[in-house]
Amino acid sequence: MAVKIHHALITAAGPDARRLPLQSLYDRTGSWKPAIAIQIDEILAAGVDHVGVIIRPGDREAYQTVLAGFGGAVTLIEQNEPSGYGHAVLCGREFTQGASFLLQVSDHLYVSGAAESCTRQLLAVAEAETCAVSAVQSTPETQLRYYGTVAGTLLPGRRGVYQIDHVIEKPTPTLAEQTCVVPGLRSGHYLCFFGMHVLTPTVFTLLADEWAAAPGLRLGLSAALSVLATRETYVATELSGRRADLEAPFGVFRAQLALGLNGPARDEVLALLTEELAQDATGRR
Repeated sequence: MAVKIHHALITAAGPDARRLPLQSLYDRTGSWKPAIAIQIDEILAAGVDHVGVIIRPGDREAYQTVLAGFGGAVTLIEQNEPSGYGHAVLCGREFTQGASFLLQVSDHLYVSGAAESCTRQLLAVAEAETCAVSAVQSTPETQLRYYGTVAGTLLPGRRGVYQIDHVIEKPTPTLAEQTCVVPGLRSGHYLCFFGMHVLTPTVFTLLADEWAAAPGLRLGLSAALSVLATRETYVATELSGRRADLEAPFGVFRAQLALGLNGPARDEVLALLTEELAQDATGRR
């Protein structure tokens, strides 16, 4: 029986990237809006009813201003101490009301390669599988330092769905080669997190136990996810689409370019690029 996902969490309290979601871009339709508003639009359009945004207390006013138009669909949740990504997720425990929930990071935007958005694709898999699901993308070893990485095996008869064996946070290429090779992927490529998950309430129990065992230390998420794979069914799925990491070098520029090329203004964007390249070539002569 399919399970409907009603709640989503977006983490936006990271010390290095918490202001990036407030950066405005043109969305696919040409509307000028903050990146986090573009993200929430996609989540709500995918069928989620309530979105909780994890923020730092000092950022509340800024986020209230840019998200006022969403009304009661969006709740701001404060992470009172900068204790890591896993701790930020744990702050949303009460908000999710004991049900499975969608989790996304706030410094990624997503460009779908299909008719359905990346968020809707992930929710469809999670609702059909009735288990925890993480979106992954085949990623070259040169980028492993940016992403959590999973090891697993392709499920028989399933396209792009993998049973997860364990999770490692930002492994070195050597460690990945030893522990994260997935049969069927290109040599030197690994399944890395895409920046969105559907998780069960079990993850909160695992995070709370880890926090209680080492209070005050920064709490990550990957260790809890690795344990989750030993406790219950947990799969990874490849989506039709790509992530635009706002935090990467030229990330905001690349995200804007990707959104422009994915919308009705594609021809105009291509014309602007051609014009700029021509002018740059002329100026270098």
